Amino acid sequence: MGSHRRTAPSSGSERSTALALGLLSAAATALGAVPPATAAPQEDTRAEVDRLYREAEKATEAYNAADERADALRRDIADAQDGIARKQQRVNTMREALGSLAGSQYRSGGLDPTLSLLLSEDPEDYLRKASVLDRLGVHQTAELRKLRGTLRSLSQDRAEASKRLGALERSREAAATHKRTVERKLAEARRLLGSLPAGERAAWDRASRSGRTDLLGPAGAPASGRAAAAVAAARSALGRPYVWGANGPSGFDCSGLTQWAYAQAGVALPRTSQAQRDAGRQVPLSEARPGDLVLYRSDASHVAMYMGNGQVIHAPYPGAPVRYDPVGMMPVSSVTRV
Repeated sequence: MGSHRRTAPSSGSERSTALALGLLSAAATALGAVPPATAAPQEDTRAEVDRLYREAEKATEAYNAADERADALRRDIADAQDGIARKQQRVNTMREALGSLAGSQYRSGGLDPTLSLLLSEDPEDYLRKASVLDRLGVHQTAELRKLRGTLRSLSQDRAEASKRLGALERSREAAATHKRTVERKLAEARRLLGSLPAGERAAWDRASRSGRTDLLGPAGAPASGRAAAAVAAARSALGRPYVWGANGPSGFDCSGLTQWAYAQAGVALPRTSQAQRDAGRQVPLSEARPGDLVLYRSDASHVAMYMGNGQVIHAPYPGAPVRYDPVGMMPVSSVTRV
């Protein structure tokens, strides 16, 4: 009994020790199943790089749209200014044609009250006065009516040009804002990529180039001769750098590449990927042919050109040249046949 009493505490201690060892062993097994402490941060870093590149691409397309809008406004303003100059010359000629006396006095700035009213910016009150109209010849009346219409048109043109100048300034400001956004996000993405070990950077690049190709039917031939020419142009751009906001020929962003490739085929595509989505008719991905535009993500913020055999050519992101990738490298939103 005494021996049993002495051994009982020992047995309890052994059981406690065994239980503790078992718990430690289970914990060790569980910890062994968790990736190393550095894996999760690296995965988070890769996800953050993906997010930054997606947002930078959206901002790039917004910049392209604002820049395209500014270019169009500059052309409109130049045309409007030319038109205003021509109309002003016409006004001057018409005023002179109203009579040598009126022309002479108008040029010298010494008009009497009657002629001042005649040649005013708004001579309608003068025309409504029948007693004064009696003093005008039929030819002068007709000329004055033409002058009145031209002055009104000139005033409208000036007002419209002023509106376009305001829109141009707003478009410039928008482009500058998007440019700062793109540059900030790309700089942060480069910093994060640089913080990854070489193996992790390679894994991220492989992941960005993976995707399904089994959703496609037979490749077939290009849909048209111009599509074949665009395909040839896109192939000639392989290896050229991604340059955001650029549409060739030395560098490209995604929509810049497809726009440039089709320009070589004599087809004018819009500048942004969202606008390119609507530049032709939609076809199912399973029926894609070489030369078709493949739009990615729900907002169509990335575009590539289908090459056949489940491959596209595109300008991926800064640091990656124009290259082939699987068509399913990211979610496809639509396919456009130009």
